[in-house]
Amino acid sequence: MKNGMIECSVCHSKLVSPSTKSVSRAYDKHRIKVSSKQRALNFLLVGGDCVLVGLQPILVYMSKVDGKFLFSPISVNFLTEITKVVFAILMLVLQTRRQKVGEKPLLSISTFIQAARSNVLLAVPALLYAINNYLKFIMQLYFNPATVKMLSNLKVLVIAVLLKIVMKRRFSIIQWEALALLLIGITINQLRTLPEGATALSVPVTTVAYVYTLIFVTVPSMASVFNEYALKSQYDTSIYLQNLFLYGYGAIFNFLAILGSAVFKGPDSFDIFEGHSKATMLLICNNAAQGILSSFFFKYADTILKKYSSTVATIFTGIASAVLFGHTLTINFMLGISVVFISMHQFFSPLAKAKEDQQNGMHEKLDMQDNHRSRESSFINMAAGANEEASHRVGPDEKQPLLPK
Repeated sequence: MKNGMIECSVCHSKLVSPSTKSVSRAYDKHRIKVSSKQRALNFLLVGGDCVLVGLQPILVYMSKVDGKFLFSPISVNFLTEITKVVFAILMLVLQTRRQKVGEKPLLSISTFIQAARSNVLLAVPALLYAINNYLKFIMQLYFNPATVKMLSNLKVLVIAVLLKIVMKRRFSIIQWEALALLLIGITINQLRTLPEGATALSVPVTTVAYVYTLIFVTVPSMASVFNEYALKSQYDTSIYLQNLFLYGYGAIFNFLAILGSAVFKGPDSFDIFEGHSKATMLLICNNAAQGILSSFFFKYADTILKKYSSTVATIFTGIASAVLFGHTLTINFMLGISVVFISMHQFFSPLAKAKEDQQNGMHEKLDMQDNHRSRESSFINMAAGANEEASHRVGPDEKQPLLPK
């Protein structure tokens, strides 16, 4: 590629290289033409995410023994990645069997090597996810659980800023206000978790704590945004093949963490199945299902919808805990639900689209009207021509043959 041009290796013709902004515009144009199938897919994604995210706290609670974990959290992450790799391979085999005659096989060596080179960017979110899984436990050393939840709410705005920088995504003022409302709604909802006499700002004021807070907020946000960018940049590649690379990188990074833990803690910590039970196996399956579903969010929807979905799942978890375990729903919880749903309606409202998106929609609407008018005019001309031909009287000269006998 030279001077923003791409040269074909066969015909040596030159084409303009698509920039990040052009990819974003193409994605925004695709979002304008959302079909009923896409809406159904979004509904299934949100519904499945609500169920899986809602089950996770229950499975984590069931995995504890006397309030402690008998297993290594790194081993859970590693087994989760292995489970996702197995699932991706099985789906690739099924997808290969359904291929038509003449299509390039997905499991051929050439296809695999070419896809691996094109999707090498997936190693970045895989590494960031591995770091984030470790940070979840480190944060507990510096902050109480309620403060950790409060700080995690900042990811909403960080994700929006990264989407604007990396994906060149455009947000209207109404959508920025909706994201701010989402941040406020989640915060109001989680105020109930603070212990009596404590405040959300009662955190240790140390340099290390601030550094970990910055990393804790930015790393998972960057992982989500870069994952979406990597998946969408190779849109024609099978999502199961992309997941195979993503989860393979994740398994490698977590295995390296296990090796590092064995070096510092001794060879006994290398046993990845130590301390696991049926509850932890269910937790691993649940985490794997969440990861697989997230990849569909990032490729066929977006990160913002995933964030809203996780928030709604947290709300449903609170309602389910009240029904099943008799937990009390506070006024903060009810107010938080209201603000979150108002934010969701405001963000995805057609009136909240950026001006350029609205202009694109207006141009497409005008083009459709022009095409419809041109079709109508051509039909009228055809009808007029038919009427003129039917009303035309044949003269005596016109009955003569064109060629002399």
